[in-house]
Amino acid sequence: MSPKGRPEGESAPKRVSAEGSAATAPAGIGRRLLALLYEGLLLIALLLIAGFALAPFVSPSGSATTHTLGLPTTPARVGAFAALFLLGATFYGWSWSEGRRTLPMKTWHLSIVTRDGAPVPRRAALVRYVAWWIGPALGLIAYALLRGHGLGGFAVPLFLLNYLAAFVDPERQFLHDRVARTRVVSE
Repeated sequence: MSPKGRPEGESAPKRVSAEGSAATAPAGIGRRLLALLYEGLLLIALLLIAGFALAPFVSPSGSATTHTLGLPTTPARVGAFAALFLLGATFYGWSWSEGRRTLPMKTWHLSIVTRDGAPVPRRAALVRYVAWWIGPALGLIAYALLRGHGLGGFAVPLFLLNYLAAFVDPERQFLHDRVARTRVVSE
């Protein structure tokens, strides 16, 4: 018997959606948040590797010869951010679409599907990725506006907006899943 009381090899019970297709039960918030932590570790590793590859292109000229740490110019920082953003969009647009899953999703037995239980098309995966940036973008803007007044800490809930939305959403969906019309399900 498995820990959930089912015979070994038997999967979770399937739910039938309103359209009549078999769908797996929605994943719980705790499980999705734990998978998100794992996802974050892998994303940080990917961005660090890409950042090291971009460093020679965004480093100020002369800092290597003078052994000083120089701050890249604003265009170089914007370009590096855009490159890392596009890398994330490419990685997640591919990993979440057409039934594929990231390593944390495989580990936690999770999948992303459309509202009717079908595999996510690439466009919806990209919409989900862009919508994931709603909370962090609002948090950064609020922090930039509030830090001069000593109130930068009030921006933290905005960083977490996408995930806090699940606690008030009637279907317990994260904000980016609601926007992209996707949902995370257990396998």
